[in-house]
Amino acid sequence: VQLQACGGGLVQPGGSLRLSCAFSGPNSNYYALGWFRQAPGKEREGVSCISGADGSIRYADSVKGRFTISKDVAKNTVYLQMNSLKLEDTAVYSCAANIRAIPGPASVYKYWGQGTQVTVSS
Repeated sequence: VQLQACGGGLVQPGGSLRLSCAFSGPNSNYYALGWFRQAPGKEREGVSCISGADGSIRYADSVKGRFTISKDVAKNTVYLQMNSLKLEDTAVYSCAANIRAIPGPASVYKYWGQGTQVTVSS
C-alpha cells in the first residue's frame, strides 16, 4: 500500500488549497482514507476521513463547513478541499489508509503518505 500526498503551499487567510493523495494497493477501493495534520508543538489531529465500507464522511469540528473530503475511485485519489483557511490551519497534512475500510483515530491507519506543508499566513 502506497500513498503520496501533494498540494500544500503558502496561502493567505481566507484562501483555498486542495490537497491530493494518490493511493494504491490491493483492493484499494475499500480502504478507509483519512487526512491528519500536525502543527509544530502540537499533537497530530484527525481532520477528515471517508469510510471504505459505506462512503460515510467525518470532519473535525474545527474544519466543518470549510473543508471537504472526496474520493475519485477511477483515479485512486482522495482530495481535501480547504476553503476559508485560517492561521490555525497551518500544519503538515498527511493522508493515511486503513485497509480494513473502517475509519477511526490515527492508530487504526497502518499506511501513511509523506506530509505536505500547508502554511496560512498574511
